[in-house]
Amino acid sequence: MLNNKSILITGGTGSFGREFVRTILDKYPNIKRIVIYSRGEMKQFQMKQLFPETQYPQMRYFIGDVRDAERLKRACEGIDVIIHAAAIKQVDTAEYNPDECIKTNINGAQNVINAALDCGVSNVVALSTDKACAPINLYGATKLASDKLFVAANNISGRKDVRFSVVRYGNVMGSRGSVIPFFIDKRDNGAKELPITDTRMTRFNISLQEGVSLVLYALNHHLGGEIFIPKIPSYHICDVATAIAPELPQVEIGIRPGEKLHEEMITATDSLNTIDLGKYYAILPSITFNGHRSKEDYIKHHNAKPVPEGFHYSSDSNSEWETIQTLREKVNRL
Repeated sequence: MLNNKSILITGGTGSFGREFVRTILDKYPNIKRIVIYSRGEMKQFQMKQLFPETQYPQMRYFIGDVRDAERLKRACEGIDVIIHAAAIKQVDTAEYNPDECIKTNINGAQNVINAALDCGVSNVVALSTDKACAPINLYGATKLASDKLFVAANNISGRKDVRFSVVRYGNVMGSRGSVIPFFIDKRDNGAKELPITDTRMTRFNISLQEGVSLVLYALNHHLGGEIFIPKIPSYHICDVATAIAPELPQVEIGIRPGEKLHEEMITATDSLNTIDLGKYYAILPSITFNGHRSKEDYIKHHNAKPVPEGFHYSSDSNSEWETIQTLREKVNRL
């Protein structure tokens, strides 16, 4: 699907971008061009060491910000596929810098949509988060707004042959700023205990490669307007701590502002527009205009079935769980 195509990845120097590039270079040997679009000069320098242009002539590195509509449009000239991964993602950073979060996560999303429409891009997939489902913090609210923009973009594309969709998933195992590297750092630097926000806390768990596979699935199968959600296990926060440092006592310090005890990816209200694809779920657009696809069209295309009314997908009521042993094995492979 990506052979002989040109791809642009916003925020492409992050953990996802590096794994995505590694995967598609291996999977699609005839890929035409991969453009890494991000604002971090040092991160681009570091990524060039992994994927130097001398060894990978299809690689391109563009300094730019998704807030800069003109620069983004220039970078999208000749691009067939956009993967939108750029975002301000730290909950506390977003709360302290709300206008900056809105500029990047919402205005930046609209700039990506406009650039795709203006430059003849055919496929756009945006990365989202479980925090966009019933959000209680600004980061989640901005990502929900971003999701809505990408879904609605299919209604304003006119006669242009372009599809927009979203992938939504939970905590990426071992990603920067997540709890696993935090616990590992504490353990390796002589901590006497591990701080636990709340012993009842649960989270969804996904590997970086599973996230990449979800994006590739969306690119290969979307009709436009779907929010794709993987079926992934949950974990108890205390099990993560035990898997990493079984000898250290755990001390509860209290939940942080803007944090949930449990994360959701599909609410009971969403269930009215959610279909089961087997390995994944997809939330379908709740509002479409004349000429756009019906729920039955999506069901037929994906060979799917509707979920039961009232179904919800939450980390605390999940049917699949990580154990201390499976967590330890996965941490050791990071």
